[in-house]
Amino acid sequence: MARRHTPEQVIAKVRQGQKMLNDGRPMVEVIKELQVTEATWYRWLNQYGSEENAEASKRTKELEKENARLKRLLAEKELAIDILNEVAKGKF
Repeated sequence: MARRHTPEQVIAKVRQGQKMLNDGRPMVEVIKELQVTEATWYRWLNQYGSEENAEASKRTKELEKENARLKRLLAEKELAIDILNEVAKGKF
């Protein structure tokens, strides 16, 4: 089963991994300790490796969540309007 990490968890693991690499530990040991694959490590490093990328990714996730909330609200309003229009026409 795939394990999901929050952006904060990923950023923490990337920082921890970079620190271990800077201390001279081999890549194989680092990814084994972080419990991720090498592909996942490099993807995370690409997305969250710099502070700028990390903040942008977190902000994108927040905006996607807000967008989904607003779409749901709009759909509920549209449904309410349709129901009221049907009742006004007498077709219920």
